[in-house]
Amino acid sequence: MKSPTSYSTVRNPMKNSFLPSLLIYCMLLSGCSSIIWDEITLMPPPDVYKDGMLNPLPKTNPMDSIPYHGILYATNRQPAKAGDRENYYLNQRGGVLRLGVAHVSMRGADLHWDEIRKKTLLKNRSDNPPLHVTGVEEYGILKDTVPRIAMRDDYPPETLDGGEQFSQAVNAQLARSKRKHIYVYTHGYKVVFENPMLVATELWHFLGYDGVMIGYAWPSTPSKWAYIKDNDTANGYARHFRKFLEYLGEKTDAVEIHVIGYSAGTRMVARAYEQLALMHHDESHEEVQEKLRLGHLILVGSDLDREVFGEYLADGVLNVPRHMAIYVSDKDKALGLARWLTRRERLGQVLSEETLGPTGRRLLTQYKNHISMIDVSDAEGADTGNGHGYFRSSPWASSDILMTLMYDLTPEQRGLVLKKNMPVWEFPDDYLNRLWATIAEINEDFRRAYLARETP
Repeated sequence: MKSPTSYSTVRNPMKNSFLPSLLIYCMLLSGCSSIIWDEITLMPPPDVYKDGMLNPLPKTNPMDSIPYHGILYATNRQPAKAGDRENYYLNQRGGVLRLGVAHVSMRGADLHWDEIRKKTLLKNRSDNPPLHVTGVEEYGILKDTVPRIAMRDDYPPETLDGGEQFSQAVNAQLARSKRKHIYVYTHGYKVVFENPMLVATELWHFLGYDGVMIGYAWPSTPSKWAYIKDNDTANGYARHFRKFLEYLGEKTDAVEIHVIGYSAGTRMVARAYEQLALMHHDESHEEVQEKLRLGHLILVGSDLDREVFGEYLADGVLNVPRHMAIYVSDKDKALGLARWLTRRERLGQVLSEETLGPTGRRLLTQYKNHISMIDVSDAEGADTGNGHGYFRSSPWASSDILMTLMYDLTPEQRGLVLKKNMPVWEFPDDYLNRLWATIAEINEDFRRAYLARETP
């Protein structure tokens, strides 16, 4: 391969140089986060909750009864010290996985829980206070993530029991939950530690604070120039995520563990699942399920190279989760720019009949019980902003994801329909009524409200 200098002597540097493309990309891409790094405005309520027929929120403040009074986290960022700009963890790689609990509140909101319960489900809120992290309590290090080459003596003994305290917290919350499930959310590029805590909190809010939600914060960098750096980190730190999933499967009482991966974070997630596939290559799907208990794997706005994902499939990645759902959108400008920069199709981009090809068609047809692809392009709110954060901005996309997790519904049960001539699911105009009809069959309280609404 020629060096950049020798290459520029035979080509027009402004036409072919990587640097101008990167500069333009960074200027145009708004990324996976807001400008204010450490707070977010609560996402619109999923449309499944509109009309007041279904309310997932408990009648009393859940933080009063959740054993750890916050949201659990795992991070391989370096801890912040006095004088650092960051409040809790740096945007630097930490080398080990640290576990703890974060505390989240609505900034400037002095609301009673009854008001929060009603207002946060309103489609058009007049008042929308931002969420922010008010504090963290670190339990310690997951000792299995300490590299073998490192000396255990380098870490104070009291910091190496983080896994025990964390699993106790998880199991205490599972014991009081109707759904004995764990949900892990991991973020995209260029965000600080607080971001996945806040997004995980709002997802958990709309799941009714049932089960256990965990925010997983890998060391991304809050800079539009950090795309390559963050993607290197996402690719390279899959080991910690794999170790974390193995730990959850071994040490907790969860019936199933579900993962929601977003944007560049899906690189880390998918690679961790590939590693698990290779480690369990001689075991059946049922045996892997019994050991790991990995349920739904939901990949949203995935910035993974589509052909690389094909290699993961060849390594048996579908043997690891019970079901994998890939959400795609042609309104996602961020992935369009990522494709322009890398010259590679991204997994989260929409496939045409031609690009799907016979292999992709066979995959989505013969293995439909293990993998599905959902096109959100025409869903309400999917084009908000740069179209990349539709899992939060689209009330239909969020409904689809959350009802998958809450009721374990198939795409057809959720009201999705197959595209013409393609084994890819999409949202019909009557999606919401279809979804409600299914929920009415399995939720008695909702059925009464739904039938009353349908009866003149």
